[in-house]
Amino acid sequence: MAEYPGVVFKDGPSGRRAALAIGPDIWEVIKVLREIDERGEAAVTAAAEALVLPPAKVQLALTYYSGFPDEVDDEIAQAETASVAAEAAWESQRRLLA
Repeated sequence: MAEYPGVVFKDGPSGRRAALAIGPDIWEVIKVLREIDERGEAAVTAAAEALVLPPAKVQLALTYYSGFPDEVDDEIAQAETASVAAEAAWESQRRLLA
């Protein structure tokens, strides 16, 4: 945390993960940056608007990501896998109740 002031670590079902001190997990910020059309500074601005964060916090998430890309990419992959599984379960239940 001393190396990245403003980044904290949270424990949860997926284990220990990096997050903004007041804000979302780092992986969530990076995922938004990947999904928007803008690039460069415009991407930082667009992500900040989408996440209702100051651009400096989005930049902090990018800085952290540059130091630990494998860790953050793994968290994104885990979240995407969980999302696909949850959607499949929901669809299965919806068909049973239809």
